[in-house]
Amino acid sequence: MTPPDSPTPSPSSATWQPDGQHGARLVRDHTVLAEYRDGSDMEPSASPRPYLHPVRSTAGTPLTDVRPADHVHHMGVSMALPVVDGTSFWGGRTYVRDQGSTLLDNHGRQQPLSTDLEGPHLVQHLVYLDEHGVPLLRERRQVTAVDLTGGAWALGWSSDLLASEKDLAFDSPATNGRVGAGYGGVLWRLGAADSRQVLSVEGEGEDRAHGSTSPWVAFVQHRGTEAVTLVLAQTGTVLPWFLRATEYDGAGPAVAWDRTRTVAQGETLHLGLVGAVVDRALDLEEAGALAEQAVAALPAAALPAAAVPSTHG
Repeated sequence: MTPPDSPTPSPSSATWQPDGQHGARLVRDHTVLAEYRDGSDMEPSASPRPYLHPVRSTAGTPLTDVRPADHVHHMGVSMALPVVDGTSFWGGRTYVRDQGSTLLDNHGRQQPLSTDLEGPHLVQHLVYLDEHGVPLLRERRQVTAVDLTGGAWALGWSSDLLASEKDLAFDSPATNGRVGAGYGGVLWRLGAADSRQVLSVEGEGEDRAHGSTSPWVAFVQHRGTEAVTLVLAQTGTVLPWFLRATEYDGAGPAVAWDRTRTVAQGETLHLGLVGAVVDRALDLEEAGALAEQAVAALPAAALPAAAVPSTHG
């Protein structure tokens, strides 16, 4: 099998269609490839937030999971931040230095302010409210679909987080003493598989990918006689990967891998991730080529970025 062809960026044939005030469905040829949910049905302790679920391959295989028994606050693909100035936008327990994972009354929520759909583009403005309902930061989010070669397609997630109210400190369990648990940012949680391989530029294996600054990682999942591959690639500055493939399958670039990330008032933190999905098992070379194709296709497909609003709209 040869690697995917070079990208030929063009508008995706998939389009976002409204589903409620702030939800949407990505439809191509009457097939729903992805659903974007507003998170209004989530309990407060899960840190309510919009999320993608399910995201499917062209053949209909789901590549996301929500509320799994091992981590009931994992929600498909979402912006999940363990601690921002003491507030959890992750859900569940917060890791407290010298205490461990502790259930605190510190859960915030991401509140959509506006949602605009234009073909393969979903653009949303949000405000992050702390546990007291006070605005903490604001975000402009864009989720864009792109068609790739060889039956693959990709979904790009781009977030600009504005410290609109004050200087902000982004933390993780690792910054509070739990070594290797530097998770937080755009997290993609996959469903269960009979077996899987984890690939990255470092080679094969979870241990090589976790904590690495590989520009991409891939999960090759086998379910019965079928195989599907999810390639996750970073856009912009490459951050260390938080990746799990033993207890569960999931990964995302880590905002605060081993030290606190500070964003000054008025400054913006950009986070980006693209997930490319194909209905077959890819090898290391093919996965790298698909990652390059997806990253190269996104700029041509994306809408021009607008300023993140400092007031509600």
